[in-house]
Amino acid sequence: MGSEKDDPHSRQRRAVLRQAGALGAAWSLGGLAADALAAPPRTVNLGFDNGERELVAYPQKRPLILLTSRPPQLETPFGVFNENIITPNDAFFVRYHWSGVPTSIDPGTYRLHVGGNVNTPLELSLAELRQMGGMELTAVNQCSGNSRGFFQPRVNGGQLGNGAMGNARWTGVPLKTVLERAGLKAGSVQVSFNGMDMPPVAGGPDFVKALDVDHAMDGEVMLAYLMNGADLPVLNGYPVRLIVPGYYGTYWVKHVNDIQVLDKIFDGFWMASAYRIPDNACACVPPGTSVAKSRPIGRFDVRSFITSVANGAKVKAGQDLVLKGIAFDGGSGIAEVAVSVDGGNTWRTARLGEDLGKYSFRAWSASVRLPKGAHDLKVRAVSRIGQSQPMAPLWNPPGYMRNVVETTRVTAV
Repeated sequence: MGSEKDDPHSRQRRAVLRQAGALGAAWSLGGLAADALAAPPRTVNLGFDNGERELVAYPQKRPLILLTSRPPQLETPFGVFNENIITPNDAFFVRYHWSGVPTSIDPGTYRLHVGGNVNTPLELSLAELRQMGGMELTAVNQCSGNSRGFFQPRVNGGQLGNGAMGNARWTGVPLKTVLERAGLKAGSVQVSFNGMDMPPVAGGPDFVKALDVDHAMDGEVMLAYLMNGADLPVLNGYPVRLIVPGYYGTYWVKHVNDIQVLDKIFDGFWMASAYRIPDNACACVPPGTSVAKSRPIGRFDVRSFITSVANGAKVKAGQDLVLKGIAFDGGSGIAEVAVSVDGGNTWRTARLGEDLGKYSFRAWSASVRLPKGAHDLKVRAVSRIGQSQPMAPLWNPPGYMRNVVETTRVTAV
């Protein structure tokens, strides 16, 4: 990578703002909320080896599952997904790569810089962005390593359960609108994005991501300033974050303040070396083996979960039991969900809930009766382009893209 002096992203990230504005009093990411410090720690078990985690309240967040505090990595308790198809802002998961997180941001002095291979470099205030014409989109943000803790054999990286995902209504400006105002020059190939978060020490690779120009200009990629009708929480990217619907959260750059249009493929660490998957149809290799050829991670695979019954729960035998859950994919939408109460031997079609758009969680429900005894409940979704979920988990060394048919074991008594 080039020197900081020559890197336009490094120059612009110095726009980190110094005074607390609309966010109110200053707060520290290095510590917990006062009430969390005073109370005994609450814990949850995520269901895999070394899966015991504390629940911790950070500013603007209810108690979430703590993976690391520096950088902050917080997972949504899975029960939240049974409460509403939209994930509340204070329950939405948090993922940072570096501990240099901006904690004092003045919306009045924030500026978004747009440069590179453009006709007219831009410097836009938050007010100017809001005036450029808004759009709203309901979309899932999912961490690439969501569910990594369940991989067998185990892999390196944050050992997450199933809660590194969330569904929100995002409001903002189409990236296309901003890029059109700047005017893309001929030969533009990719667009890169940088935010105010930065490495804690010199020499660490700044977190910069890139999209192909055609993707960046598709009219769906968004610069969002509202989340579920409110300002973004600081830990979810205030004042502006990139929304890349259908794509894993690694592309959803937080605190965006610098966009560069490039005339070549971006070769920064977080594209050329990190967040890469096996370059084959399943994005998988035999367990324990290495990858011969890789490509950058992209769209979600189709997934589904049971949310109304926890693994290990006891239910009433011989009575109606309404199973509920969620399903989603990378942007075609959900066509069908089926459930099994006998470990996958037989399946019945579930009822789909309201369609909030092809990038959203889709609720489903199914009424079943279970005889006394142990039961393996399974759920399987099919997307509108015919993609479904494997019955056996696929494996890759980074622990990305898990989408196996999940099993919830219950006992009817």
